[in-house]
Amino acid sequence: MINGIIILFSGIGAIAILLASIGMLRMPDLYLRLSVTTKAATLGVGMILLSAALFFQNVGVTSRVLAIIFFITVTAPVSAQLIGRAAYLIKTKMWQHTIIDELDGMYNSTTNTLHSIEPPDEDAPIIEK
Repeated sequence: MINGIIILFSGIGAIAILLASIGMLRMPDLYLRLSVTTKAATLGVGMILLSAALFFQNVGVTSRVLAIIFFITVTAPVSAQLIGRAAYLIKTKMWQHTIIDELDGMYNSTTNTLHSIEPPDEDAPIIEK
């Protein structure tokens, strides 16, 4: 039974990493590549590490695996966001079919700060579609 679960987890992990590598080749710009590879690779590595923890069935290995999964889950999206922001700030071109650029006009190059949109006024009416 445990061998079947190990095979399932490692198979899901391998497929997720395969999808991440296909996404690297298929996506048209850096921002979409970052999105695809971060999600798929985090899932893939996490599943393979879970299968390793199940295979060894040792408290030391399992605790290390859980620590590594936590570390990857926390750091991979943050690092991808920082890479994406750096690419945006050096004006890496977006795909021509990108519809919305929410950061357009929000970066002040003299102070090197990125501003968010103004919060709506509390007395403003709520518009429902």
